[in-house]
Amino acid sequence: MLTIALSKGRILKQTLPLLDKAGLKIADTELNSRKLILNSNFDDVKVIVIRATDVPVFVQHGAADMGIVGKDVLLEHGAEGLFELLDLGIAKCQLMLAASNKNKLKQHNLKVATKYINTAKRYFEAQSKSCEIIKLYGAMELAPVVGLAHCIVDLVETGNTLKANGLTPFAHIADISSRLVVNIAAFKTKNVHIKTWIQAIEKNL
Repeated sequence: MLTIALSKGRILKQTLPLLDKAGLKIADTELNSRKLILNSNFDDVKVIVIRATDVPVFVQHGAADMGIVGKDVLLEHGAEGLFELLDLGIAKCQLMLAASNKNKLKQHNLKVATKYINTAKRYFEAQSKSCEIIKLYGAMELAPVVGLAHCIVDLVETGNTLKANGLTPFAHIADISSRLVVNIAAFKTKNVHIKTWIQAIEKNL
């Protein structure tokens, strides 16, 4: 049995056509049900659809053999216990540092709003700059506007939301896209099965 963990939301919408081309189909009745483990057109392949942040955790601990998740989540998680095997080239965006103006980044007691705590810390440590990280789960662009933070670290797709809130991206931290990851132990014990699906997906990228 092979279990694949998929990220909810935008990534799922772009993942399903890829899987379909590779021959793995999940019926709408399954996707729209309240079931936690979904059947596919293969008796030996099951699918779970969970929060993106949970995908690497499920794969790391062997609750799922494979997973599809954004590189931003992997950077934050640390990707321990995982092999990152494929860049699927979907759900592309960039992780950026943004502020209302560049002078804001020169603050001695720089306050950074983000949900990417670990990634932001690593970035500023590499810049030899101390900062206070303020964890937010949403409405990131609001933080500098109301004075909660001097800048933000967040995903940027078009930049329109930043612009609408008077923010400008000043530093590129990472290119983000969805990746296929595999549990290290499962890659050894289910190698043939996993490689068959990896090759089928890769062929259709």
